[in-house]
This record gives sequence, C-alpha cells and structure tokens, in this order.
Amino acid sequence: MNTTLYAETLPGGAMWSMRVPRHRRVRLTALNAGANVSALLYNADQPLDRLNVPDTLKALHTAKLTKGHILMSDMGHALASIVEDSLGWHDPLGGHLTAAQALAKYGDHNYQQYRNDFHRNAHNDFLVELSKHGLGLADIVANVNFFSKVAVDDDGKMAFVPNHASAGDSLELRTEMNVLLVLANCPHPMNPASEYPVCRVQVEIFPTEAPGPDDFCRNFRPECERTLALTERLFI
Repeated sequence: MNTTLYAETLPGGAMWSMRVPRHRRVRLTALNAGANVSALLYNADQPLDRLNVPDTLKALHTAKLTKGHILMSDMGHALASIVEDSLGWHDPLGGHLTAAQALAKYGDHNYQQYRNDFHRNAHNDFLVELSKHGLGLADIVANVNFFSKVAVDDDGKMAFVPNHASAGDSLELRTEMNVLLVLANCPHPMNPASEYPVCRVQVEIFPTEAPGPDDFCRNFRPECERTLALTERLFI
C-alpha cells in the first residue's frame, strides 16, 4: 500500500506549488466534472531548465499527453513521466487563462466585491506561485492543461471538448528529477461555459521506485529512453 506523504484539496481557482523531490508520484484527481489544471514544471535545482512543450510534443510525435509520455525540459531532461491516466488525453496546446480573458468571458468578479469567490485566472496564479520561488513573468512558458481535451481537425482548427473529465478521473506523474511543480486550478481558456467553472482537484504525493529497464514510460518511444538516460546521468 502506498504511503501518502502529502494530500490537499485545491478549491476552484486555487494556486499551488511545491518542490517535489525526485522519484515521487504526484496524483491529481478531479473531484468535479469538467476540471482543468494548468501546470508548469521546472528543474528545481536549475530553474532555467524548464518544461518545453514544443520539444516534448515533437519528441513524442503527439499533440496530446497521456500514459507513457514524458514531460521534457529545454535541455532534453525528463521532468516527469505520466505513469497512470484514466482519461487518455490531456491538452498541451490551449495555453492558460489570463485576467483579460476571464473578465471578457465571466464578467468583473473582483476581490473587493466578492472576496474569496472572486474569479481567479491561471496567469496571475502562476505569477503568485512563481514569486515564492524567486521566479517571475519571464519564467512563464507554454503550459499543459491536465483533464482538458482540445481536438484538432484536418484543417488545423482547434476545438475544446466540454466535460472531458468526470469526477474521479485522475493521472499520476512520476518526478524524474527534483521538480518545481506549479498548478493553477482555473478554467481552460477555450472553455465555452458562460459561467465561471468551479471544480475541486485533489493533489496527493507518494513515494515510488526509480524506473527500471522494463518501465512502461522508458520503453514507450526511443526518445523516452534517451531522455531518462540523460537525466539519470545528473544523479550518478
């Protein structure tokens, strides 16, 4: 049985960050249908080495993220591997919600009037959390959106798929290095809902073993084997 090292429920709109040591499993679970969690990842020991979504997608020959895929950094290192996934599709294309988008889509729900029920956005949430780790605006890069699906047709047109995630859907990340993980539990910017979606998400962290030679993610593609080997060199 897994020993739970940490557990927290993130309310809708909440921000979260943590320096997660190497070889931990981070489980995200949608507690409400239609959840979306925008995420950034950094090498916690060298934050200039951070998530590179274009390189990740090119290396994996994909436009979605699911079990077996490895989130790669600017330097070709493995930040985290997706080791479990109940959905089969997470969005790496749609970006994250900004203050201007939230205002245009959902109206002016400011803190002064609505207090803790004000409408948060992922961009500002990222800035708040990054500042806690000595990072800022220049460090916001292309993010991934867990629990969301954006389909692309033959003409390259992108379409958001509503209610892709059901309550209880989950994924697990295995950290392959010491990772700074930053989360914003905010609506996807392409979500067509006219009312601000409020979905709770649970975060749990467990210990795990290092990936062996028969690891599913390691053997998913040759590029996965190479990025794990490159990362393991850092810890010899």
